[in-house]
Amino acid sequence: MGEMRSATPTAKFDTSSDPEFVDYYTKESLSETTRHRFETVRQKIIKLARAEGRLKPPLKMVDVGCGAGTQSMIWASAGEYVSGIDINAQLIEVARQRAAGSDLKIQFDVGSATALPYETGAYDVCLLPELLEHVQDWERCLNEAIRVLKPGGILFLSTTNYLCPRQQEFNLPFYSWYPKPLKRHFERLAVTSRPELANYARYPAVHWFSYYGLARFLRERGMVSRDRFDMIETDSLSGFRKTIVEILRRSSLVKFAGHLCTPSTAIFAIKA
Repeated sequence: MGEMRSATPTAKFDTSSDPEFVDYYTKESLSETTRHRFETVRQKIIKLARAEGRLKPPLKMVDVGCGAGTQSMIWASAGEYVSGIDINAQLIEVARQRAAGSDLKIQFDVGSATALPYETGAYDVCLLPELLEHVQDWERCLNEAIRVLKPGGILFLSTTNYLCPRQQEFNLPFYSWYPKPLKRHFERLAVTSRPELANYARYPAVHWFSYYGLARFLRERGMVSRDRFDMIETDSLSGFRKTIVEILRRSSLVKFAGHLCTPSTAIFAIKA
């Protein structure tokens, strides 16, 4: 577990949510698709940690924006030391109950991603799944994630991708390509008269990213980034598919086309 920072002031934020939002994410967190996605992320991080040779199990992991705790429980079930934090008090209570029911010891906290209550360099792994787009001060959020990592630690983040016209944040076609003024209009509707536009989220997506911009931001802070194509496991692929992956990795133009076709941004970054 990470050490708590006693000097950190208590953050003031709204932890309430629309009941439909809580119900949706509570159910979604148990879906087979969600579990498979989280398991895949963990396997890739473990392989990267082994390749780098700097991190030794059991790992200390913090799940920022942990929601109902599914990803935290996957790591804890594998024997890792886990902390989970989320701004949503109701989802944290669900996570605590689920962990207790599975006899898993996980530290779950209600708190803000922009002021993590953990010591500097406390963790081997920091996860930021589908969170960055919802945080107004996203730069501070990333700075905090980097701060709590040990040297050699691994940051995983997944977020929006403005390069791709497909997205799941707003129930509107081609929303990621809308101009900023139009996005601001629908953001206001989502938190006032039309909550169904953003799946009843109290904090709908307000930022849209690309791998290239985030990798540059992280590089300036001593992080070495790899994208989803760099992390594809090729050992089990057929000759044709393996060739396609190699082309993706070697050709910047083909890789850009790959990012254009994927509705989310995913980064695995190592703290130098």
